[in-house]
Amino acid sequence: MAAETRRMKVGFIGLGRMGAGMAARLIERGHDVTVHNRSLSKARELIERGAHDAGRIADACRGEAVVTMLADDAAVEDVVFREAGVLQSLPREAIHVSMSTIGIALADRLAAEHGRAGQRFVSAPVFGRPEVAAQGKLSILAAGPGATIDACMPLFDALGRQTLRVGEKPSGANLIKLAGNFLIASVIEALGEALALVGQAGLERRAFVELLTATLFSCPAYATYGALIIQPASGPAGFTVALGEKDLRLALRAAETLHVPMPLAGLIHDRFLRLIANGGEALDWSALGHLPGEDAGQARAV
Repeated sequence: MAAETRRMKVGFIGLGRMGAGMAARLIERGHDVTVHNRSLSKARELIERGAHDAGRIADACRGEAVVTMLADDAAVEDVVFREAGVLQSLPREAIHVSMSTIGIALADRLAAEHGRAGQRFVSAPVFGRPEVAAQGKLSILAAGPGATIDACMPLFDALGRQTLRVGEKPSGANLIKLAGNFLIASVIEALGEALALVGQAGLERRAFVELLTATLFSCPAYATYGALIIQPASGPAGFTVALGEKDLRLALRAAETLHVPMPLAGLIHDRFLRLIANGGEALDWSALGHLPGEDAGQARAV
């Protein structure tokens, strides 16, 4: 059977805004999905749509693969390395697909530990906000042995508009994801500063964003975050300030290990810390783009 039509038995651990949308896509595409989350309430809608409920982590590890989509290194370590966690429960030759944004050291440890256990491991972090995940249009960065990525393609085809193979070493995908998130945060900060400048002069900020995205910067990051800075979205954050701070911190840690100065990353990390210090950890990370206007004495968009 062709890879794009093969249905897989897969566990899915982590049903935040990203994970819930991704698990729903796998169900829609006919995969046999078992879900696990610390809060059962987040799993109920998926169970009603056809997912199986895993009361324990081990129950989500009975198939060909298990996907983890968790907030940070600590959550991944807990789920994988605890007693009766993923490492102890996954069958030999089954695959752990880590789609979380995690640090390089943890990705290397996961690859080594799964290898010792006779299991397979792929790092596959993604670019895209929750609404993109729900549509199955994520960009997936996949790293690991080629045959293992091949085995995961039915899942990746359901979840993403493209899967980019970025090497045999799983942690390479995590480094690329961290570098990409650093660039997105840099765009948000730079947009915020430029919008504060034109706004202070009394120019129309929306027209400025439209001009930028029609000429010099015709890409999703400028369009998405320009709109969010001008008119913040209502409802839950697509990606929180706390997660943004975590990713910049992990990027800086990788830069220190690799002896690469990243002064701009340090500045932006400090901007995230300012938001957190003022109680903004749960805001969408586009709030970073509001700080330059606030520094200039402008009222925040509402």
